[in-house]
Amino acid sequence: MLDHLIRGATVVDGTGAPSYIADLGVRDGRIAVIAGPGTLTEEAVTSEDATGLVLAPGFVDPHTHYDAQLFWDPYATPSMNHGVTTVAGGNCGFTLAPLHPDRPDDADYTRRMMSKVEGMALKALEEGVDWSWSTFREYLDALEGRIAVNAGFMVGHCALRRHVMGADAVGGQPVPAQLDAMLRLLHDAMDAGAWGLSTTRSTTHSDGDGKPVASRHALPEELLALSRAVGEHEGTQLEAIVAGCLDQFSDDEIDLLVDMTAAAGRPLNWNVLTIDAAVPERVPRQLVPSERARRAGGRVVALTMPILTPMNMSLGTFCALNLIPGWGEILSLPVPERIERLRDASTRADMLRRADSKEAGVFRRLADFGRYVIGDTYSAANEGLSGRVVRDIAAERGQDPFHCLVEICAADELRTVLWPMPTDNDPDSWALRQQTWQHEDVLLGGSDAGAHLDRMCGAPYTTRFLGDCLRGRKLVPLEQAVKMLTDDPAQLFGLRDRGRIQEGFHADLVLFDPERIDAGPATLVHDLPGDSPRLDSKAIGIVSVRVNGVETLRDDKVTGAVPGTVLRSGRDTRTVSTQ
Repeated sequence: MLDHLIRGATVVDGTGAPSYIADLGVRDGRIAVIAGPGTLTEEAVTSEDATGLVLAPGFVDPHTHYDAQLFWDPYATPSMNHGVTTVAGGNCGFTLAPLHPDRPDDADYTRRMMSKVEGMALKALEEGVDWSWSTFREYLDALEGRIAVNAGFMVGHCALRRHVMGADAVGGQPVPAQLDAMLRLLHDAMDAGAWGLSTTRSTTHSDGDGKPVASRHALPEELLALSRAVGEHEGTQLEAIVAGCLDQFSDDEIDLLVDMTAAAGRPLNWNVLTIDAAVPERVPRQLVPSERARRAGGRVVALTMPILTPMNMSLGTFCALNLIPGWGEILSLPVPERIERLRDASTRADMLRRADSKEAGVFRRLADFGRYVIGDTYSAANEGLSGRVVRDIAAERGQDPFHCLVEICAADELRTVLWPMPTDNDPDSWALRQQTWQHEDVLLGGSDAGAHLDRMCGAPYTTRFLGDCLRGRKLVPLEQAVKMLTDDPAQLFGLRDRGRIQEGFHADLVLFDPERIDAGPATLVHDLPGDSPRLDSKAIGIVSVRVNGVETLRDDKVTGAVPGTVLRSGRDTRTVSTQ
């Protein structure tokens, strides 16, 4: 007997092949049978009519930070709502394990670092996670049996360094014995099922004390030793972030990425490739590591988002504006002093000059303040401004846009929510995206779901992309779009029996209405531990999500089931050849 029967669905199987109408039966967590419509006679415990609906493999998000959130939210919302059944975590060099058992303060350091660098609410990290583990195996075991999605995790370089070197991890270099200890920790983590190593050298990544995070101090020799260790384990990967990921790689960064993947003999992915027709030289430069890696026996994969991710800004709390050169020292001042400095015309002129400089890189796009939309406001002086564009308000007031924006925010004691309108929403940029997606080493992803919770909302990229493919720009056909969200990331990570609708594969399935599939607007909700805020987006047109054959979501409502698996390297992933 089948556990569940889906009748008359339009099956888009994840391979890119043409869709077809079929009945599909699920048994014991796997796809037991696929047959022509009306031809299945085996009885089923439950069944449903899926006429007019698309049945696709569950989506695979290759870059998330659900490492903490899964403890208080086993459904990985809103990702699961948008059809995601498998998430890759432990990215950017940051993980919650291993923790040194004799240094309980390391957990506090990690919480404050994650709060600063990944925008996770500190109260949520303190109240929503029990921090009871020491080893990476204990961390994975703590999640086993209590999650609704499948989840795999890299082990973070920062955690390895902190465990071995303590406070010296920031600023110091390991002696040979310490490097050996790091290698042992990494091997232990991969023996337990870690997917490999993640690391960062990005200048935007600072810890809770404002200092460069531990992995930023690692020399290439250390990174290559760790990379070689990754290559000794089945089904492993590398993930690396360098400063040039945001704009354009330096020659040294290209050398490092190529050397790491070649040393490991494993794919290396990085996040995120920003595509903008106004900067036509960026994409060719960012794909140089991929081309060189192929010749060196490695593979470097660029993640890129197929949507323009909603992202808000504020002059009151840490956000991307703080990362503009020279802005952080002003935006970190106490609020009264910050307002005073921002109201100074010479200070604003210097800030604008720095924001428009070459060193600002991709953050230059944030400096067109006339294109900002005013979000939530908090004072009588700003009544009626919510939803209006700054350039219009500035014209009415006879002010330049940045001065106008500062005065609006100052009236709210800098609490005003600001929404920058994208500068790369033009036809040429979308045409460049369509072209770039066809590159063999470009993969859709980079949502950062689980991080930057009150600042950006990348999790709905799956449904918004599909809606755009079906009813919007139609840059790729549905079958190809589904492949890009399912089989392509599954193949990159070597996921065993996932990413396709095929008999014998795990029954990770998403059923959706092609006439409605989309994502709602990003809205701020307060549903994290400690009543902390985050941005959420409702899924539209998702009828059902199944993980390992069990329904976890029906009509945007979680069922309460937690059938997800902690995906462990070797057991649940195979080695992906770079040759």
